[in-house]
Amino acid sequence: MSTATKAKVTVILANLGTPDAPTASAVRCFLDQFLSDQRVIEIPKPFWQIILRLFILPFRPKRVAHAYEMVWGNDSPMREILLTQVTALEQQLLVDNPEFELNIVPAMTYGNPGIQSLLAELSQNPQDHIVLFPLFPQYSATSSAPLYDAFAKWIPKQRNLPGLSIIRDYYQHPLYIQALAQSVCDFRAEHGVTEKLLMSFHGIPQPYADKGDPYADRCRITGQLVAAELGLAEDEWAISFQSRFGKQEWVKPYTDALLTEWAEQGVKSVQIMSPAFSADCLETLEELAIQNAELFLSQGGERYQYIPALNSRGDHLQLLNTLVQANLDALKQTLASKKN
Repeated sequence: MSTATKAKVTVILANLGTPDAPTASAVRCFLDQFLSDQRVIEIPKPFWQIILRLFILPFRPKRVAHAYEMVWGNDSPMREILLTQVTALEQQLLVDNPEFELNIVPAMTYGNPGIQSLLAELSQNPQDHIVLFPLFPQYSATSSAPLYDAFAKWIPKQRNLPGLSIIRDYYQHPLYIQALAQSVCDFRAEHGVTEKLLMSFHGIPQPYADKGDPYADRCRITGQLVAAELGLAEDEWAISFQSRFGKQEWVKPYTDALLTEWAEQGVKSVQIMSPAFSADCLETLEELAIQNAELFLSQGGERYQYIPALNSRGDHLQLLNTLVQANLDALKQTLASKKN
C-alpha cells in the first residue's frame, strides 16, 4: 500500500460505449472497435475482418449515424447519463468513506472515455485498490468480459499492482428488482396501464448461450422477479430479446416477432422496458421506442409506450451506491485486519 495515510482507491463505473459524435466517420470508428472485439463477434478473425471491412463499415455507419442524430442532445445519451451517475455516486461515497483517497471515474469499453486510456492514467498514478463496476445487470461474455480483458492486458505491465474488486452483476439484487418495478409503477401512474408489459433485453447469439454464457438465463430470472414484484398475472407480461445481428439464430423470443404476434392476436396496448440497460442509449431510444412502436402500430396495435431505463433515478443510484459501498466496506475490513 502507498505510504500516504489514506489508501488510494479508484472506483470505475463502466458502460459499453458510444461514438464521439452522430456522424458517419465517428460511428465508423466506434463500430470498427466494437465489432472487431472477438468477445462480441466469435467468427474467426481473418474471415470476419473481410466481411466487416467490405460489407459493413462502408455502409452501416451512415445509417447508424442518422439514428444517433434522432436521439443525440448535447452529447450521447449514454455518456451524459454515465457522467451524471458518476457525479451522484461521488457525492455520496466521498462523504461515507473519508478514510480513503477516493476517486470515482467513468469509462467505456469502446469509445470515450476509454478504459484503455483510464488504465494508462492509473499506471502513472498507482492505486492501492481498484473497484471495477461494469454497469451491466446481467453478466455476459459479450458485455462485461471485455472489461476483464482490458485489465488482463494491463496487469502484466504493472510493477506495483493494486488490489482489484469486480462487481460481476446484480440481476437479482432486491434493490435492482424494486427499482425496476417502481419505474413501471411510476410510469403507469402517469400514463395508465396496458394489456401487456414486455421486458425486452439485448439479445446474444444462441450458440453463445449454448457454450455457457449465462446472460439469457439471468435475463429470464430478472423478468420473473420483476413480474412477481409487480404482482402481474402470467398473461400480462413477457420477456424477449432484441437487436439481432447477422443470420445466425439468437436467443428467443425475438422482440419484433413477439410484438407482431401480439398485434395479430388482437393485443392493442403494450408498454416495453429494457432492464438490461443501466442507461438509455441508441438501442432503447431509437430501436425500442421508435422502430418497434412503428412495427406494433403498423400491425394493428393502438398504443405503444417505452418505459425509460433506470438512468439517474434515485432508487437506481441507491442501488449502485449500495453495491460499491459493499466492496469498500470489505476493503476497510481487510485493511483493519492487517493492522491488528
